[in-house]
Amino acid sequence: MKLKLIALTVAAFSAACTAKPTSVEDVYAENCASCHGKQLQGGMGPSLIDDEWKGGSSATDIAKSISDGNPQMGMPAWKHALSDELIQGLAIYIQEQKGNQQPQQVTQKGEVLQSQDYAYSLKTVGEFDEEIWGLSFLPNGDSLITEKAGDVWLLKSTGEKYKIADTPKIWLNGQGGLLDVLVHPEYPKKLWIYLTFAENTGAKQDGKNAGMTTLVRGQIINNKWVNQQVIYRAPHDLHIASGAHFGSRIVIRDGYVYFSIGDRGRMHMAQDLSKANGKIHRLTEDGKIPSDNPFINTKDALQTIWSYGHRNPQGLALHPVTNEIWESEHGPRGGDEINLIEPSLNYGWPVITYGINYNGQPISDKTHQEGMQQPKHYYVPSIATAGMEFYRGKTFAKWQNNLLLASLAKQELRRLVVKDQQVISDELLVKDQGRIRDVAVSPAGEIFIAVREGSDNKVLQLVKVD
Repeated sequence: MKLKLIALTVAAFSAACTAKPTSVEDVYAENCASCHGKQLQGGMGPSLIDDEWKGGSSATDIAKSISDGNPQMGMPAWKHALSDELIQGLAIYIQEQKGNQQPQQVTQKGEVLQSQDYAYSLKTVGEFDEEIWGLSFLPNGDSLITEKAGDVWLLKSTGEKYKIADTPKIWLNGQGGLLDVLVHPEYPKKLWIYLTFAENTGAKQDGKNAGMTTLVRGQIINNKWVNQQVIYRAPHDLHIASGAHFGSRIVIRDGYVYFSIGDRGRMHMAQDLSKANGKIHRLTEDGKIPSDNPFINTKDALQTIWSYGHRNPQGLALHPVTNEIWESEHGPRGGDEINLIEPSLNYGWPVITYGINYNGQPISDKTHQEGMQQPKHYYVPSIATAGMEFYRGKTFAKWQNNLLLASLAKQELRRLVVKDQQVISDELLVKDQGRIRDVAVSPAGEIFIAVREGSDNKVLQLVKVD
């Protein structure tokens, strides 16, 4: 097995000591491409995308190789020329490019997809005019659909759909709008439906309209939204003018409601316990603050916070057996995370990350730090993780308790096997059908995904082929 080297000439090394590259692409193009190829395919130096790494292929291992160098092989120690952030960013860039050039595919014959365990086709069960954000099932097999633009729909199991009247007024701003929907797990004993959405209630920031993610519950009677109660609305001084990273997903466990709010594009606020953004919050089902919340007695901390250090949590799901809360966190370029959420813990953003900024600039030189949680699984390059749900049912019985994960940018549905709080395998189930925002399992054990392809918005069902 050959040793990977970022082989550079003495002249290139000297130039790098004084240059100020603006992105990891600049670092690579100016100092590495002449030896390793513009596409990392190799040249005078070896390929960087063929998985033959003597010193280890993780971002941490690659960064160490770049930092320490190998003078005997003509590679200087780059710790004298580049910052720790740029070295870490370059390591992530190498991993990202490898993944982009070697994409995983789904085995397909005609319209039939083949996984390790099952063959299945995709059937359109509903079409919509606007982007679908959330999907949640009623016990009878009907489902509720949220469109980001503001409408809630009842999609009957027979295919008919009905728009729900008098739903909440939302703030359609950037990534914000009508977000998640959750049917209470004890429905119809408890007739509550929970919604999250971006809301502006008059707050301003620097003269611009500002808002935050709001959580409400209500009931649907005769296709009309009634009896609404506000469960969470952040004070005006916590509202932000940005249109980025609202989150948001909802789960209910043991009489408490958990919901996520993204960092709103203000990444460092994710570490600030006095701010609502970049957090997962916990309240009673009717909006009270539980007395055993982890920061209830912490000075200046918001008492609703359950965990913090999150970027943009776009998936929350309860494990059917352990009752654990799992989260998918939409990363930047690289660094999408699957996390096991526990009270009071710091999940690191942006102090530690496996990603870099969209413009190629590094975010941090660290992937680990004491007191901050490691993800159970992460993606480099980013697949743009979104909604997720654990499978339970008989239709795909071999997937019992597996985690189904939606992906936006890579247009994927993935199946993760979770055992002893670890992700032990990851299989691609659907690819290139459009951006998948959410995945849901019906009471009958059927799998449905919410897909956007161009201007087409659909709910698709995975139909098992015997």
